[in-house]
Amino acid sequence: MINERKSPKADLKRSYTVYLEAGLILALLIMITAVKVTLETEPPQVIQLDEQEVVEMEEIVQTKQIETPPPPPRPPVPVEVPNDEIIEDEMIDLDAELDFDAPPMELPPPPEEEEEEEDFFVVVEEMPKLIGGMAKLQASVKYPEMARRAGIEGRVTVQFIVNEQGKVENARVVRGIGGGCDEEALKAVQKAEFEPGMQRGRPVRVQYALSINFRLEN
Repeated sequence: MINERKSPKADLKRSYTVYLEAGLILALLIMITAVKVTLETEPPQVIQLDEQEVVEMEEIVQTKQIETPPPPPRPPVPVEVPNDEIIEDEMIDLDAELDFDAPPMELPPPPEEEEEEEDFFVVVEEMPKLIGGMAKLQASVKYPEMARRAGIEGRVTVQFIVNEQGKVENARVVRGIGGGCDEEALKAVQKAEFEPGMQRGRPVRVQYALSINFRLEN
């Protein structure tokens, strides 16, 4: 038989021991490194809690005195009245004050309301005529300075009565614009003269109305 000698490379048991020692050393180094990295990490952050507000409750001592209502007054003590006291009744003589034989009193009749009859006409056969026309009346009107400064314009209507002589009576403003224009229009109408209105051939009182214009010149 030929005796074959084994080479060192083929010796598996010898290589197994070397590889095992190298593996243990490598694993130990890895564990030491891992533990060191874990220990050198940043320390954990401490979470600070907000301080809670402390509510202090104080006991309120009542200082106001409660007034107790006064006791009700005592009822009056009854006073004994003697039974032998006689109360005299007053006799009323009705016959002395009332006379049943006298005739009944007649009440005065209620006053009769007299209806005021209008003593003027509203429409007649011939209406009153303004002497001189509206142009003359308008020219006699003075524009108030207050209305001029305030820029007041418009138409003032005056109602009045033209009597049998053609004179103006009971003039009043029924539509005004203010600023002194109403007063000026009333003065102008009161000075106006008319030919009286005619009804069945005779002069009568007639209700009439005129309008005075107030315009500012640019």
